[in-house]
Amino acid sequence: MTKVTTDQVVYRKITNFTITGQNLDKGYNATIPACLTITELAGGTATQRVLSCKLVGVGASSNYTITAANGTTLYSGILDLTLKAQPQVTMTTSMGTIVLELNPARAPISVDNFLNYVESGFYVNKIFHRVIKSAIVQGGGFTADLQQPTTLSPIKLETPNGLSNLRGTIAMARTSDINSATAQFYLNAADNPGFDGLTAGTGYAVFGKIVTGLDIMDKINVVPTTTAAGMTDVPVTPVFINSMVQTQ
Repeated sequence: MTKVTTDQVVYRKITNFTITGQNLDKGYNATIPACLTITELAGGTATQRVLSCKLVGVGASSNYTITAANGTTLYSGILDLTLKAQPQVTMTTSMGTIVLELNPARAPISVDNFLNYVESGFYVNKIFHRVIKSAIVQGGGFTADLQQPTTLSPIKLETPNGLSNLRGTIAMARTSDINSATAQFYLNAADNPGFDGLTAGTGYAVFGKIVTGLDIMDKINVVPTTTAAGMTDVPVTPVFINSMVQTQ
């Protein structure tokens, strides 16, 4: 193998890796941790193959390798994907504004998933449907009439990732299926270390924190709740997400 080139290295953008060498038709493997998924484009030859991926991993020294079918390393390289600032999302609710700072270095899949919903406008007019005093504020998946709109595909659980369910953090909600998180998220209104995943496949993945608006979270956390549509802890008066916009 003689070289590997990339057309761009930009966070959350599609990047093409062009592999040049000999006998590529006999099989090879690409390990690119910064990629969300890797797809080989059509038209590849024995001397050139093109891989396409969306870069979601960040950092100054993300290594990648190309190996032969027998495991021999053919090429290794480094991607420099350093962000000037952490992504921030401003969430305006019917009770005030909360600014969230996301952590793609620790939770790249969860952050990318959340930003996909933000960019599509999915969260607009959704509610906080589950409020447990001194515990959590959960939302992002239901309308005011407690209907669940169609979501994107579930994502892989990212635990442990070095982030803890401490007061003011945001994490992905999920079902008993560990890889079932879609749009729903929750804010930790208190320290909840029991939600942390200490081993792979356990707990709930934190992917950011509140940098402005802890007082708004606290106001939401004490609203009166009731039972509705078979769910407990539903606010009596809906608390809406009016907008969700990436502002950094």
